[in-house]
Amino acid sequence: MDNLTLLSPFTLDDYVVTVELPLRKQGGSPDSATVLRYGAYVGSVVLVYPSLGRAMDTAREHISSREESGRSVANGSVILASSLSLSKGRFCRSWYAPPGGLWGCLILADTFLAPFRNFLPLIPGIACCEALQQFGASEAAIRWVNDVLIQGRKQAGFLIEGFRSPVYGEQYHLLGFGLNLNNSTFPPELQETAISLTQVLGHSIDTVSFGLSFLAKMRYYIGLLLYEEERWLARGGGETYEEEHPILKRWKELSDTLGKRVLFGYDVMENPQYEAVVHGVTTDGGLILQHDDGSTSVENSGEVRYCRE
Repeated sequence: MDNLTLLSPFTLDDYVVTVELPLRKQGGSPDSATVLRYGAYVGSVVLVYPSLGRAMDTAREHISSREESGRSVANGSVILASSLSLSKGRFCRSWYAPPGGLWGCLILADTFLAPFRNFLPLIPGIACCEALQQFGASEAAIRWVNDVLIQGRKQAGFLIEGFRSPVYGEQYHLLGFGLNLNNSTFPPELQETAISLTQVLGHSIDTVSFGLSFLAKMRYYIGLLLYEEERWLARGGGETYEEEHPILKRWKELSDTLGKRVLFGYDVMENPQYEAVVHGVTTDGGLILQHDDGSTSVENSGEVRYCRE
């Protein structure tokens, strides 16, 4: 089993300088060094546990205990566990999280401006998809809004929950992540819908190396969110962000959702609402759906499943 304690702020900083920054420069990303500095607080603290019930619950407890002792939580703190026993996805669905995967939670202070918050859910899917492709899973793609699929099966999922701290009243985004890496067996109910990276590649990978790649990319895209905020303010700001955000542009490049016929619902597994074709996405990431009668609607929350061709 990989020793997750090797994934630390120091190894992450080194990875960013020696691997991530050269990759960004090679790819032609403008101002990549500046963007990474904006996001440098991601992974500034990394707490590793052998096992937890649920990482997001531990994040809440960590924030509360720090404040009760008169201290604040470091923005960008990451909680990792080798396994989770009570992990949940959206709508309280259980998530199988045995040893071999990358399970955890990123704590983000809610400092984002209103027009930019909608881009936050796009970021983990992009970061995960890029890391998977870097490790050889070229088929990895994003299903709106941030499910990562390989060969049509779910490899990773992300969940963002809000939390208001009990002492100081600070608002946080808790970004939970679950990535199937070296775990190759699933419960019967998940065997047809879940997949791990080791199943795709035919060999195991180093979880620490993958974790560094994923967090470095999270650092880049959260930095890009803040970088674009500052540029937008310098141009005078406004009530909305009308341009195509570079995060949304990258999401489109990595997603296979556009043009698909989908089943939509707020909780689509329990309460499917309708079928439609994905016509596009709005400038803030909302899903534009074209109905059979030719009309369109926009959904800003909920989820989709692809209909069989």
